[in-house]
Amino acid sequence: MSRRRRAVPWWAVAVVAGAALVLSGALPGHDAAALAERVGPVLLFVAALTVVAELCGAAGLFDAATDAAARAAGGRRWVLWLLVVLIAVASTVLLSLDTTAVLLTPLAIALARRTGTSPLLLVLTVVALANTASLLLPVSNLTNLLADHRFVEQDVGYVALMWAPALAAVLATVLVLGVRGRAALRGRFEPGPRYVAPDRVLLLATGAVTAVMAVGFVVGLPVWAVALAAAVLLLVVFGVRRRALPGRARDLVPWRMLLIVGALFVGVETLHVRGLGDWLVDVAPAGGSTAALLGVAGLSAGAANVVNNLPAYLVLEPVAGGDPLRLAAVLIGTGVGPLLTPWASLATVLWWQRCRQALVHVPVRAFVVQGLWLTPLAVGAAVLALVAVA
Repeated sequence: MSRRRRAVPWWAVAVVAGAALVLSGALPGHDAAALAERVGPVLLFVAALTVVAELCGAAGLFDAATDAAARAAGGRRWVLWLLVVLIAVASTVLLSLDTTAVLLTPLAIALARRTGTSPLLLVLTVVALANTASLLLPVSNLTNLLADHRFVEQDVGYVALMWAPALAAVLATVLVLGVRGRAALRGRFEPGPRYVAPDRVLLLATGAVTAVMAVGFVVGLPVWAVALAAAVLLLVVFGVRRRALPGRARDLVPWRMLLIVGALFVGVETLHVRGLGDWLVDVAPAGGSTAALLGVAGLSAGAANVVNNLPAYLVLEPVAGGDPLRLAAVLIGTGVGPLLTPWASLATVLWWQRCRQALVHVPVRAFVVQGLWLTPLAVGAAVLALVAVA
């Protein structure tokens, strides 16, 4: 009997490819070190945040929040959906799009199952707003954090420039989602029996740690350090309360996905140092006219959907030159635009992983069709708002 060949896992292929680029000198050592300095904290943040999400779920925090939302909606589906919208926007603005993808996706799924609402509608709402609501504050999106120092160098206030594009992107998203999902928002539901936590002390402690983590994000502390501290604290709380972890400890961190994303950064940075950045500067529309800004944002959105928004931002940053409006257009494209492919933003990757873990099937067609509606409308609205207040 012949043995079946075991397929080589994608993460192993990615690690070998990334290592080969560095060891061969295709990506020079100093560029690799600079990339690690910028990207390392991002990946550490995602790893720690995923641990926080898993422990929050095990403590019953999502169930408690679901129960509160279902009762606040008063049995009306459209009110329930608006509550999800408000929570998603607030979470994305204050805690980052990755936090929304990791923490809010399981809450939305539990809420849909509890109330008999379409899980697809709620999870697609979460992933859309995790991206399109990510412009307002530097902490809202890791690309914003990468760009914030550029605005500081040009003596431009980040919020003063980005508030109007952020508002326009959110309003366009809510309008499109509301119109497309109107059939699923009709009718009423029964909130069901009140949730009772198996360990109330653990639940309260988990909620307190998560709230402190949110404050740390908002006041501008290093997001990776805040998330890591929260993960360690929650692990200690689980140990003190003698509660079992949700699965094997090594599976709390999505290390396979992080290795693939890290290798993707290496690949894109290699292309960047080999001339891709210069080529993009040449093909990008010049100037600060409305048409040019729309072109820069469109180019940025396209690049984000091809390779992922974080490496796309790093490659496209030179396109902005010294113009804060062009830099804002790059942020709009890489922040609002990653809605067409499952890998376009790290938040979308995390969101898709949470959906699979919860056994919620998201048809690729439904995701892409929503993106085809949202990408041009949300990106276009944000750029026009930017021009209007500039």
